[in-house]
Amino acid sequence: MRPNILFASTAGLALSLGFTASVDARDIKALADLEGSGEDGYWEYYEVTDEAKLEAFQAIVGEPGALMVDPPSDPIKIAFIYPSQDVSDFWLRNYQAMMKRLEEMGIPAADTQYASNVGDHVMQATYTDQVEQEDFDYVVFGPTELQVQQDNIKRLIDKPDTEVIVWNFTVVPQAWGSTQPLAYLSFSHLAGALQMCDYVLQELGQEGTMALVRGIPGSIDDQRSGGFKECVTSQSNWEVAYEHYGDFERERGYSGTQQILQAYPEVELIHNANTAMAMGSISAVQEAGSDVKVTAWGGTGDELEALRHGELWATPMRMSDDVGVATAEVVRAHLEGRVDDIPLVSLGRITIVSGETGAEEVDAMEQEAFRYTGVGTLER
Repeated sequence: MRPNILFASTAGLALSLGFTASVDARDIKALADLEGSGEDGYWEYYEVTDEAKLEAFQAIVGEPGALMVDPPSDPIKIAFIYPSQDVSDFWLRNYQAMMKRLEEMGIPAADTQYASNVGDHVMQATYTDQVEQEDFDYVVFGPTELQVQQDNIKRLIDKPDTEVIVWNFTVVPQAWGSTQPLAYLSFSHLAGALQMCDYVLQELGQEGTMALVRGIPGSIDDQRSGGFKECVTSQSNWEVAYEHYGDFERERGYSGTQQILQAYPEVELIHNANTAMAMGSISAVQEAGSDVKVTAWGGTGDELEALRHGELWATPMRMSDDVGVATAEVVRAHLEGRVDDIPLVSLGRITIVSGETGAEEVDAMEQEAFRYTGVGTLER
């Protein structure tokens, strides 16, 4: 039996942040006239997401794939531009879950992968040049950072007979107006941050000192780190001793944590914005013999192993395969002419797991999260 894991409520989060309900995002023309609430040039996902449409789509994602009645006779051609060389297995799991879901539905596909490291902006720009010259039906783009890759993604959106799907972002560039990708597919970095905030205040109380190991400046870190920091400090007496930018890299998570432990011994909690930095942070804490609590992000295989060994305190755990499965369902809906059924922004499910979570519950969530890609650390 699958665990009872609730879908993220876009309307509920919007109300909690002081915003009102959304437009029907698939009425793309409406986006050109939508007044965004932010000053950063992006619509937030709850501003452009019809909740009923999102819930209907998520229900499909949560069920086994049904065979397509009239699949293409020739394989669809898919390009992946994504940082799959990152320590986190998030990217490769997305890819594997998508391809296995397409196979389950009887949709033939041929893929070409363009891999990079998580901070390699130049490499992704080079890949964009290559893909722009090739013949692909779909391009799945996992940006190193949306703001940095925005012009490259737009070039592919404008390429005739090619549909673009963006991974790992839930904000929509206002500059693109009504010319948008087929879909944005991710977990909500902000919703995860708010859940982590609630857990810290519930478990550790209203006072304390923390440090942040942040990623690359940009929208992901603004939500994961900035959203967490804003929530905790505005709702309690917690103080932030230090913020270190680790570029989402393990080595810099390690060195940043060393600096924190040496300069700020009063720190009780170190918040990390991804798996790689958290693994480095754990190594530094262990070497120092410290009892500081370490958090991570995503509930990847490495993180769950660290939880089981008592090395990691807590993490927002994504139902990992949701994004890859959703991508396959977006492709299917497009092939079947059901574009109106596709939410512009689709969210995967997320919940907090910790060393206090019962073994049976963790096992059940893990089975659901990795239902296509397999439990345990992903083999590379």
